[in-house]
Order: sequence, then C-alpha cells, then structure tokens
Amino acid sequence: MEKIKLILTDVDGVLTDGGMYYSKDGEIMKKFNAKDGMGVELLLKKNIKTILITKEKSNIVKLRGKKINASETMIGVMKKEDRLNEICKKYKIKNQNIAYIGDDINDLEIMKRVGLSACPKNAVKEIIKISNFVCKKNGGDGAFREFVDHILSKSKN
Repeated sequence: MEKIKLILTDVDGVLTDGGMYYSKDGEIMKKFNAKDGMGVELLLKKNIKTILITKEKSNIVKLRGKKINASETMIGVMKKEDRLNEICKKYKIKNQNIAYIGDDINDLEIMKRVGLSACPKNAVKEIIKISNFVCKKNGGDGAFREFVDHILSKSKN
C-alpha cells in the first residue's frame, strides 16, 4: 500500500446512514457519528488530510466539514473522479496517495482511480466487489472511523 496522505469520503451513506430529512423549506437534518469526527482529528495528527465530497448541495455538510476540521468540503460534485487531478495538484500528491470511502455507484469510478478504496458494510454490491477494504460497520455507524483506524494501523508514521 502506497503511503496515504489524503482521504476522500462520500457523505450520505458513509458519514451518515443515508437518511435525509426534509421540510417544506428543504433539507433540515442529517445525523453524523462523533467517532467519524474523531477519525479526522486522528488523521490530522499524522498529517493526513480529509476531504468531504458529495453530489448533494448541502449547507449541513459544509457545517459538518468545518466542525470536524476537514481540509476541504466539496458539494455539488456530480462526477467525483473529475476532481482527482485538481486535488492531486493542489495537495501535491498522486492518485496512489489517496484513499476513498464510498457506498454507491456514483463512487465507482473514483474508487477505481485511487490507491486504496473502502466502503461501509451496507454499500451496494458493485461497490463492495471493488473495495480494497469492506468495513464491518454500516454508513453513519462509524464506518469512516473504522477505515481511518485501518489506515493508521498500516501507517509507518
């Protein structure tokens, strides 16, 4: 495994259980797991950055990214794989230095292009099939933290 320097994570279905709560005014709630937030903190201590990336246009996700000290929060991204070159250039890394965790078919292409891929236990079967690491936990139940712990246990820092 190449040295991981950055983790990209999908939001809905990974950092949340995939539930979306709406009122007549739009999205009002998402439930996040505190253990995942601590995972970002543990990564930062090892100089590994985290980027939240989602196709949803959600202010809630922006707020969560800020609260957990994510290096960046990218919302409204339809083709996540199209952002890889920009991310590599900005952070001076290669695709092989990136880990990605996702749960659904819109994560498939980016997962094929990074150094290490993972998914929650309840990801769709196409994603489970191509993942290098399948978490024992479901999305929203600490799957991101489980992936972080896996990476840190393999890290030689």
